[in-house]
Amino acid sequence: MSEIREAAVLDRILTLEIVRVVERAAVSAARLRGMGNEKDADQAAVDAMRRELNQLPIQGTVVIGEGERDEAPMLYIGEEVGNKNGPKVDIALDPLEGTTLCAKNQPNSLAVISIADEGSLLNAPDVYMDKIAIGPGYPEGLVDLDRTAIENLTALAKAKGVPINEINVCILDRPRHANLIEEVRTTGAAIRLIGDGDVQGVIHTTDPDETGIDIYMGIGGAPEGVLAASALRCIGGQMQGRLVINNEEQRERAIRMGVTDPSKKFEMIEMAGGDVTFAATGVTDGNMLSGVKFGRGVIKTETVVMRSTTGTVRWVKTEHREFEKFHLD
Repeated sequence: MSEIREAAVLDRILTLEIVRVVERAAVSAARLRGMGNEKDADQAAVDAMRRELNQLPIQGTVVIGEGERDEAPMLYIGEEVGNKNGPKVDIALDPLEGTTLCAKNQPNSLAVISIADEGSLLNAPDVYMDKIAIGPGYPEGLVDLDRTAIENLTALAKAKGVPINEINVCILDRPRHANLIEEVRTTGAAIRLIGDGDVQGVIHTTDPDETGIDIYMGIGGAPEGVLAASALRCIGGQMQGRLVINNEEQRERAIRMGVTDPSKKFEMIEMAGGDVTFAATGVTDGNMLSGVKFGRGVIKTETVVMRSTTGTVRWVKTEHREFEKFHLD
């Protein structure tokens, strides 16, 4: 295949075809909303996403997946997907981001995927990552993981031209964040605590007027960090991440996966470089996307798909009338 033809195929894959991948995963997971079984909902999304990926004309390698090969039967890190008749790409995915949210039928559960040029996505181990992110329109380097929360919030408020008590911070509601929450509150800034779904939490910083979120801080999953960085690459913003390594086994695992310096502070471009396309479909209703709607003979989904090289953001509302096909999947 010529380079021009490969580029054309990649363009097509990284726009509307990727939408079908996340739509199928979202519909499969949504059938189990509110049933209290996180494992089954996640497996349904995994199975559907894998089937759809294997129909695409790509040579894809999962670099962010459901775990390492011995721990995940499908969509494991290193798994090859696609029909092998197209360009080589890296794939980061979370077939069901917010498994607990889906199981409890709570807002903001998503099916998420990112596809980029081969070698462009950070092959992050399944450990925690300390993250900080803001939306577009600010001077580069305005916030930094090596600064205190007070210093970062002070700088952000000054750049935004508002008092610090008008800054809103998104943080995962976890005991590990007790000190961070206390420090943020001493500044007068407001906090929105979220129970799950930190990919969406990071994305919310890109439109604070709509979401009410100016900055994301705190420790979440490293794989989710790569997915969030992929989204910010497409729509603008700043993000840094640093792996949280708690023992020698985690350190060795990071090195084995290609992270030569596990203590490194990664910039956004180092987590998601090259030509990146990001897509997410709502499973449950949320601030960013509506969840899957099941009707008589029709299934409705809402998806956002973005591309870094063009800055294009598409909002795709789809009515699926191939009801039996979706049902059989």
